[in-house]
Amino acid sequence: MKPVMALVGRPNVGKSTLFNRLTKSRDAIVADFAGLTRDRHYGNARQGRHEFIVIDTGGFEPTAEGGIYMEMAKQTRQAVAEADVVVFVVDARGGLSAQDHDIAGYLRKLGKPTVLAANKAEGMQEGAQLAEFYELGLGEVLPVSAAHGQGIRSLVDTALGLLQLPEPGEEGEAGPDGTIKLAVAGRPNVGKSTLINTWLGEERLVAFDLPGTTRDAISVPFERAGQKFELIDTAGLRRKGRVFEAIEKFSVVKTLQAIESANVVLLLLDATQGVTDQDAHIAGYILESGRAVVLAVNKWDAVDDYQREQLQRQIESRLAFLKFAKLHFISARKRQGLGPVWQSIAEAHRSATVKMPTPVLTRLLLEAVQFQSPKRAGMFRPKLRYAHQGGMNPPVIVVHGNSLEHVTDAYKRFLEGRFRKEFNLVGTPLRIEMKTSKNPYADKE
Repeated sequence: MKPVMALVGRPNVGKSTLFNRLTKSRDAIVADFAGLTRDRHYGNARQGRHEFIVIDTGGFEPTAEGGIYMEMAKQTRQAVAEADVVVFVVDARGGLSAQDHDIAGYLRKLGKPTVLAANKAEGMQEGAQLAEFYELGLGEVLPVSAAHGQGIRSLVDTALGLLQLPEPGEEGEAGPDGTIKLAVAGRPNVGKSTLINTWLGEERLVAFDLPGTTRDAISVPFERAGQKFELIDTAGLRRKGRVFEAIEKFSVVKTLQAIESANVVLLLLDATQGVTDQDAHIAGYILESGRAVVLAVNKWDAVDDYQREQLQRQIESRLAFLKFAKLHFISARKRQGLGPVWQSIAEAHRSATVKMPTPVLTRLLLEAVQFQSPKRAGMFRPKLRYAHQGGMNPPVIVVHGNSLEHVTDAYKRFLEGRFRKEFNLVGTPLRIEMKTSKNPYADKE
């Protein structure tokens, strides 16, 4: 399970800049005025072998009693509740403020692991300029510059060090007893709990015609045809603008973590609602996480032929990036079409954890190059020499050669198609990484 890190501090201290630096993205809007961020913002980050979820929050005023600042304070308190470790960001150039004291007092009462980061400290060292921040009583002050990337590695190492995380092993394999983790994900009220109850043959989970009945990621052991599964029923993910209750906001991070920790994700769609923006958003997150995926359209018995045709067109257009996933039309309530879903889940897991021998990958690579060479870029034509497997769930193929930075995305898709066909990869993303060999004589005259 990925640890969660929350960034907390008063307005305009650089939390969103730090968020973008940690996630290597531009997802959080940054501008030089206070109060720009208001909602919570989630992102994936990685340092070394450790991956973690970062939450960006709005400016925190614990004593706010009304208006937008009170709502922002609620959001921040929720982020702190979700987090495993808190990074309290202060402004090294602006100095200590009464608001910093209020936030520090709030964090000390919670007793949650906290790291104090003095942002905008480019050119400063731990000394007289940062001494005043020790008044906050949160231990060592770490000078960082989110804008310039200074001190970020040390900050993350310190924050994750407080959690005493185990060394990550090889991702995505089944559990020690061969158990496959299967997460059922989708929007609220698409029938996730009903489907799991149907599989189990009992009312194990609360299923009710009200969106948001499931609040947490519920794990249930299950065995079918000798194969052990761990079924994970996730809380429905909906658009941020429709997430009001604090308890439901808390379930969002649980759902994202459940998807991350699963071997296979069953993405459930609602035939009566069609493919919505939120369905595409969840599918995108599953793809980004690299999880194997199976698509199932529930309530298929409740729509007519015209609606079925429209729905199939929507899936082709809006979920085109999941064309490698098997698609099934089911009715959880009437137990229709459920058998083939299990077969696709097994195929997706096999594909995600397949072992690809280096000689076979290299032979396929050279045959592909012989069939169609990569496009020349200026004076150079990329030379692809050999390939080997770099990981599982999702499978990663690492290609070595010269001038590979010039290989186009279209050519990578061409290679992906050849590899998929050879190894019969179904229901799993496939990632191809290019590694260019360095010329040892490049710097010599």
